[in-house]
Amino acid sequence: MSSYGPFAYKNGELHCEGVALSAIAEAVGTPCYVYSRSELERAYKAFDAALEGIPHSVHYAVKACSTLGVLAVLAKLGAGADIVSLGELFRWQRAGGDPAKVVFSGVGKTRDEMKAAIAAGIGCFNVESAEELYTLDEVARSVGAKVKIALRVNPDVDPQTHPYISTGLKQNKFGVGMDEARTLLRDAAAKCPGLQIAGVDFHIGSQITKASPFADAIARLVDLVTALRSDGVMLTHVDIGGGLGIDYGKGETVVSPAEYGAAVRAALKPVLDLGLTLHTEPGRVIVGMAGALVTRVVYRKRNEAKHFTIVDAAMNDLMRPALYGAFHPMKPVVKPERATITTDVVGPICETGDFFARDRELPELDQGELLWIGAAGAYGSAMASNYNTRPRAPEVLVRGETHTVIRARETYEQLVAGETIPT
Repeated sequence: MSSYGPFAYKNGELHCEGVALSAIAEAVGTPCYVYSRSELERAYKAFDAALEGIPHSVHYAVKACSTLGVLAVLAKLGAGADIVSLGELFRWQRAGGDPAKVVFSGVGKTRDEMKAAIAAGIGCFNVESAEELYTLDEVARSVGAKVKIALRVNPDVDPQTHPYISTGLKQNKFGVGMDEARTLLRDAAAKCPGLQIAGVDFHIGSQITKASPFADAIARLVDLVTALRSDGVMLTHVDIGGGLGIDYGKGETVVSPAEYGAAVRAALKPVLDLGLTLHTEPGRVIVGMAGALVTRVVYRKRNEAKHFTIVDAAMNDLMRPALYGAFHPMKPVVKPERATITTDVVGPICETGDFFARDRELPELDQGELLWIGAAGAYGSAMASNYNTRPRAPEVLVRGETHTVIRARETYEQLVAGETIPT
């Protein structure tokens, strides 16, 4: 693999667009996150173009990567946002995003979050339970507002992905059942003057690599839309969530945005003449390939059973391997063509779960050498923590031949700034 998205070898050294990763590491230290602006723009435009011909809006899932510099790029492209907390709304607005293009998802919205989101003028609430629906109606009426809602349904479709990121099965906590949804919306339309029933919504999971789960779920949504019309509930949009996967370099076939778009168009055909707008909530497919984690080898060791490559990044910087056993592609930043060994790539945290790869065939890396961990733009920096009192890594955005630090490395003083020693 001589290139991976925007990351390619030039004269034996890995670059992001036109900037050598070694130059970035020298400037900001390691570990660090590096993003390609051109890849962010390409991925967003490819997803948007895949739905051409259908009235639609693209609401980027802020949870995938919520760094202001990344959000600002997408807001300038015209994206909306899918948020799951008031903090994500704050970030979206701080980055220049339009609150009117926001959909507020999540199963546990508080009254305070509802009030703040209403005051900000968000576009729609994705409601996930009967209690939430009636609470939102009460909150809306208390502030003299009428808010748009879409009810999230659980279509009981297997997305064929990791169980932790599967969200559309009956045993998952998200949404309401299809039968309950019809009754709930019919009753809400008559009994909830603070709500404007605008749509129905599903989100069946993440890192979905086939089009068929989307098509199956949309077919069930179409049936619900038709049933609601017979009840006199006229919707203005349907929301099919996000979840489209990316290629993590394991050789599996991943459905392209164009193939996804064709499947969505075919599945929606029975209701396309009803004047409905399609809402989508992509995250990983927009930012995943755009980002990488660059780390430096600290030590190598071999025991009776294994060889270990110990790097200065850790599970607090990139949680996905520890949390999901996730696979990320890896390459040395220089001299990729050399003899390989089988090694575990691990971090310095005192947890056996602090690993990035197990039994991986990699070129034997020297002490002090840089390692590129790819496809880390989604759920990398966004899930980072300060475990072991480790400052979070800086983030760098590359555009052509230049790079900008869009988030500086945290300092130890910042880590304890909000703490107090009792007297």
